[in-house]
Amino acid sequence: MAQISTAALQISTAAAADALVRLGLPANTASFGFRPVVPGAPVSGPAMPITHLGSVDVLLETIAEAPPGAIMVVDNGGRHDEACVGDLLTLEAKMAGLAGIVIWGCHRDTAQLVDIGLPVFSLGAYPRGPIRIPPAGPSMRTAIIDGIPVLRDDWVIADDDGVLFVPRASADAVRESAASIMQTELAQSQRMLDGASLREQIGFADYLAERATNPTYSLRDHLKARGGAVET
Repeated sequence: MAQISTAALQISTAAAADALVRLGLPANTASFGFRPVVPGAPVSGPAMPITHLGSVDVLLETIAEAPPGAIMVVDNGGRHDEACVGDLLTLEAKMAGLAGIVIWGCHRDTAQLVDIGLPVFSLGAYPRGPIRIPPAGPSMRTAIIDGIPVLRDDWVIADDDGVLFVPRASADAVRESAASIMQTELAQSQRMLDGASLREQIGFADYLAERATNPTYSLRDHLKARGGAVET
């Protein structure tokens, strides 16, 4: 099977999470509460983080400063009592060339967001916008998402399985490892469709025989020795 170009491959959150484990890096997987407004619209790119304190101006500033392909990561404290991003901000972000928006909080104008088509991930929909008065002071160009600090140019990946953040210093290594995992799994899937079961491919009978004589022998040890990708 031909190798897939890492640059052209949309890395999945599952593969990236496995790559983090394989590389011994922190598993910065955000809360399972994140959901895409439009399923089937994965996105990845450099983070443009911002802490939202009740005023839309900081979001507009972030959009103005973001390079094309960036993902605006909005820290709204995980609030469920207000929506901090709606249709106008989403359309503005799309027209400015952003690749998507991740909100640690809620969105609104769901029907319009679906029509706009920009990938948006949030904790859910809520009809009311902020009514609190934001404090005076400079905007906070960082975000804490479910306890995970997100800095500018950290790598963000989001799909139907959730949202994951990778510090920029580790992004290339994680992308390369995740692409390798996906290539292996694609090859295994093709062999299964061609008639070779997964158990045959990973030598599961051999694993059971070895485990019978060596109870400490794990499937992970077995797969690592054979180059499998069911587990990392």
